[in-house]
Amino acid sequence: MKGCVYVRYRDNPLKLWALMLIGMTMSATAAIVSAQVSLTTVVDLAQRNSSEVKLAQAGVDKANAALAQSKDVYIPSLALGSTLGYSIGFPTGQPSIANATMQSLVFSIPQRQYIHAAQAGVKAASLSLKEAREQVALDASTAYIEMDTIGRELEAARQQEAFASRLVTIEQERAEAGVDPLSDLLQARLTAAQLKLKRIHLDTRAATLAKQLAILTGLPVGSITPDHATIPDIPAVKGDATPRTTAGIESAGLLARSKQLQAHGDDLAGKWPQIGFGAQYNLDSDALNDYSTYFKNFTPNNFAFGFAFQIPIFDRGRRSRSKESAADALRATVEAEQAQRQNEIQISSLTGNLRELDTLAEIASLKQQIADQQLQAVLAQLELGNGAAAGPGTPSQLTPKAEQLARIDERQKFQDAQDAGFDLAKARLSLLRALGHMEDWLAELHAK
Repeated sequence: MKGCVYVRYRDNPLKLWALMLIGMTMSATAAIVSAQVSLTTVVDLAQRNSSEVKLAQAGVDKANAALAQSKDVYIPSLALGSTLGYSIGFPTGQPSIANATMQSLVFSIPQRQYIHAAQAGVKAASLSLKEAREQVALDASTAYIEMDTIGRELEAARQQEAFASRLVTIEQERAEAGVDPLSDLLQARLTAAQLKLKRIHLDTRAATLAKQLAILTGLPVGSITPDHATIPDIPAVKGDATPRTTAGIESAGLLARSKQLQAHGDDLAGKWPQIGFGAQYNLDSDALNDYSTYFKNFTPNNFAFGFAFQIPIFDRGRRSRSKESAADALRATVEAEQAQRQNEIQISSLTGNLRELDTLAEIASLKQQIADQQLQAVLAQLELGNGAAAGPGTPSQLTPKAEQLARIDERQKFQDAQDAGFDLAKARLSLLRALGHMEDWLAELHAK
């Protein structure tokens, strides 16, 4: 049985809108992936997205709250309440329908130490926030510069693979013609395999850096393409440059100072009296008890205020707390001194490494220039000949094989120079931070 089936298609407006939305999303995604992102933008996004910076900001907020709390004890606090209840016989409590209580601290020498300790804590937290922002800036800058370097190396590695493939083809033809032995062909294939492995290594490193920058900035993976023009020159700072106190070391010192003031306040708390002020209003009623039966001068409105004096005589708990605070202060002081010594050791180590890396970068650059000149000489000989007549002792004419080997060597020297330059830049940035000059780098970065 044969027949025809006719199907009527109708346009679905919702489907049209969905397709348009998908197209816009894909276009926006493609734009993000292909767009270049400046180093300044990466650093700013990393500082906003960093968990360390957020934790440091929470520390600042906590320190400010602690400072406000240490001062607020002098501001009278007000509380409202009620003690409604029914009693039979002699009343056991005050028949308060509503009451208002106000109290505050008037005089306390230890409290002044606590306020100073809280102020030092705020400064320490602020410097800790600055330290976190500088560390994030260093991490983001280092990853960005390395990714830019890896990008240039990857381009050179792909060119090497193309030259190696051409070399294998040439050796294949020469081996088949009996000009070169089979070992030369195998050596060419080995060279091609080694260059492929190196390119795979660079691809893996590039993917790792893309993921690292995505985590740092919160942008999608692969959406950051470095813009080399946005990377300012890193100052050739030396270890004998005038050091500044880094934010981290200064923060550790202020934290130790805060602990010392806290311990001093705890010690004074067991020696000096303190004065407090209090006031209370009660609205009383005998509707639910026999209060007026036993107290003839019962009045519904009652108010009282006065000062409270507290003189410490003997308190083992407070004395033990004072010893605990003193131990915390000693620990914080030692940690601050240790941070200072470690930073000095880092400066010394980075200074020595910089001298070596500077020389290695110079050597790598010279090797690249030499390889480039040798490549130009090979290309000139291939084009014009060796310039000598045929005869005994005359240099043999270069072949296309020599050209590919020269090109591969030149690209390799280029990658070595890029590696040496990145190692030098990374060490310089680390020394800038250790010397306390990271702010100068960030200022130059934002001015770029």
